[in-house]
Amino acid sequence: MRIGVLALQGAVREHMRQIEACDHEAVAVKTVAQLETLDGLVIPGGESTTLRRLMTLYGFREALCESSLPMYGTCAGLIVLADDIEGEEGYLKKLNITVERNSFGRQVDSFESMLDIEGIEQPVEGVFIRAPHIQSVREGVSVLGTIDDKIIAVQQGRYLGVSFHPELTEDTSMMRYFIEKVVSL
Repeated sequence: MRIGVLALQGAVREHMRQIEACDHEAVAVKTVAQLETLDGLVIPGGESTTLRRLMTLYGFREALCESSLPMYGTCAGLIVLADDIEGEEGYLKKLNITVERNSFGRQVDSFESMLDIEGIEQPVEGVFIRAPHIQSVREGVSVLGTIDDKIIAVQQGRYLGVSFHPELTEDTSMMRYFIEKVVSL
């Protein structure tokens, strides 16, 4: 399969390495036209306001709003996929959720944790950096994981979102989950 990583900012190379470690083709997506050649798209973390501005500037917002391409967002990518962001309207509106930005604290409060994720047998290694959490889920959304009573992983059909950065570890289980259980739907 050809899995793209939106290459506007964030951990693009790290996601691409994980896709390749799962024995699939990784594509750095820099143009809207490339979306037509993909089986799935990863929206990496970074700074969500900057990411949204760049997506609008380069035409990705309109194209992705209309697309049914399977998508996987990590950290800021989760925020971009949400219907609602606490205090403001969502951007792509692919996940029927409300997210709260930076809910695990500032940069200095970053941490790593082993996480139980529904559908993955072994604990998943996750890195939390100014991470959001999912305040609420609505119809059609499955909660896949929590930490300290905060929802950190969800799936809604062909869309997957996590609060953390699995791509900053050697653990490819979230990427395998995306490819095998979301893209292959």
